[in-house]
Amino acid sequence: MQITNKIHFRNLRGDLFGGLTTAIVSLPLALAFGVASGAGAVAGLYGAVCVGFFAALFGGTPTLISEPTGPMTVVMTAIVAGLTASNPENGLAMAFTVVMLAGIFQIIFGAFKLGKYVTLMPYSVISGFMSGIGVILIILQIAPFVGQAAPKGGVLGTVQSIPQLLANTDPIEAGLGALTLAIIFLMPSKFKRFVPPQLVALVVGTVVSLVLFPGADIRRIGEIPMGLPQLQMPIFTPGQITTMFLDGVVLGMLGCIDTLLTAVIADSITRTQHNSDKELIGQGIGNLVSGLFGGLPGAGATMGTVVNIQTGATTAISGITRALILLVVVLGAASLTQVIPMAVLAGIALKVGIDILDWSFLKRAHKVSLKGTLIMYGVLLLTVFVDLIVAVGVGVFIANILTIERLSNLQAQDVKTISDADDEIVLNQEEKQLLDRANNRVLLFYLSGPMIFGVSKAIAREHTAMADHDVLVLDLSDVPMLGVTASLAIENAIKDAVEQGRHVFIVGATGSVQRRLEKLGIFDLLPPQNLMTDRLAALRQAVALVNSNDRVTADVGSASSQGLSDFTDPALQQ
Repeated sequence: MQITNKIHFRNLRGDLFGGLTTAIVSLPLALAFGVASGAGAVAGLYGAVCVGFFAALFGGTPTLISEPTGPMTVVMTAIVAGLTASNPENGLAMAFTVVMLAGIFQIIFGAFKLGKYVTLMPYSVISGFMSGIGVILIILQIAPFVGQAAPKGGVLGTVQSIPQLLANTDPIEAGLGALTLAIIFLMPSKFKRFVPPQLVALVVGTVVSLVLFPGADIRRIGEIPMGLPQLQMPIFTPGQITTMFLDGVVLGMLGCIDTLLTAVIADSITRTQHNSDKELIGQGIGNLVSGLFGGLPGAGATMGTVVNIQTGATTAISGITRALILLVVVLGAASLTQVIPMAVLAGIALKVGIDILDWSFLKRAHKVSLKGTLIMYGVLLLTVFVDLIVAVGVGVFIANILTIERLSNLQAQDVKTISDADDEIVLNQEEKQLLDRANNRVLLFYLSGPMIFGVSKAIAREHTAMADHDVLVLDLSDVPMLGVTASLAIENAIKDAVEQGRHVFIVGATGSVQRRLEKLGIFDLLPPQNLMTDRLAALRQAVALVNSNDRVTADVGSASSQGLSDFTDPALQQ
């Protein structure tokens, strides 16, 4: 795969057509997300323009389309609701300040080259998180879908108010919402190639509301200010600084995850490779500018990106073109959108929420892994009913603990103490003979694979179970990485052996393993000649030491016997 992130004009026709097509796809979604967030339809439009333009210009994925997405809208909705409730006068401006903070954090993530770490989390966590966001988006659309004002209290408030909302359903608006969903779901695929179903639903739903129900009291978008937006200067209040900071981190991280997952999809289709860090910087600049101009936060959008690629786009010119077309709409045709019914936009957003749900994994998760399924549903419920950052934090923690336990159990199988040639380890013929000649007096302590902290328990267990021996040979030849906790467990085994007067040889400690042992001072416990690179040579010396001790013992025993004989000699007794 090659890295392609430069702008060129060799595919100008395909890029311009891709930009035009994705602009048509983006328009209804931008309006729907703007209204759903509570910041207004114009915020969705400016978010699509600002994030789309600057992410395309400075990003690292040529065909990526960036705009307000379902996950980003869900988080922004909570931010707007929370800040406006605590500070009605400046709450919305503070929410846009959070968008700027999110952009700054993304720039920092990219500048410090953290892009490759952003998506390093278990799929069960990602699936539960994204599905939870889909559920939130669906729940938040229930009230406008049935023609009612959104209840207070966000998701929990809406869930508690569902019976009341359904009892007071406005049949006309609910009918318009149902018509919107029907068009999006039932539109034949052959027509979808020419015009997005969301745009058709938007136009048809609006026309039906104006023609069939001209005098009905239907909730509509209302007037959208035309022209360039006013700059939103950053606003902080002492009581909300911590909350705004944390919201900015959450929004920035979510944007990173959302974008890079979409970039991977783009790579798989185009057979290219994106630049993660550059992409995060581009997204950060886009969100920073979007917040300054009162726009929603955005990220890489899967649907727009796929449409862009399928229509022939290959460079960032398509994303820039799309943003400029939407800017023309905002500046000159925004007044045409004020008659769009809220129920129609709710239907469009509802479909987005349904699409965000990870149906593929939800259907098969219980067959793949019971633990993975429990993690996924746990993250989903925490996302919906508690908090997004808590859901991800708890999910990643539990998943990593289970993974470490599993890896540690597997790795512990490669921690072996060997005193004869019958154990399960590959020994050559001479090594086997040496261990047999040692008669269980030489103990080979063999470790292999990465020694992470979870393996320290197995090292300690084998150390405790060691039988009596005269020489300990510690073989680290097959250990590529030695963690601090495992190093300390090895240190304890060596110290115990030295304190009991046993000889210790360390074999094969090289590279990072050698440096780790040197820093801990383990090599200072042994004479330099006991640090060896070859196991066979270490076993030869170990057996030689055992035989030497045997000869010394035999000589001492012989001398003692001779002295006793002299003492009992009758001639001497006389």
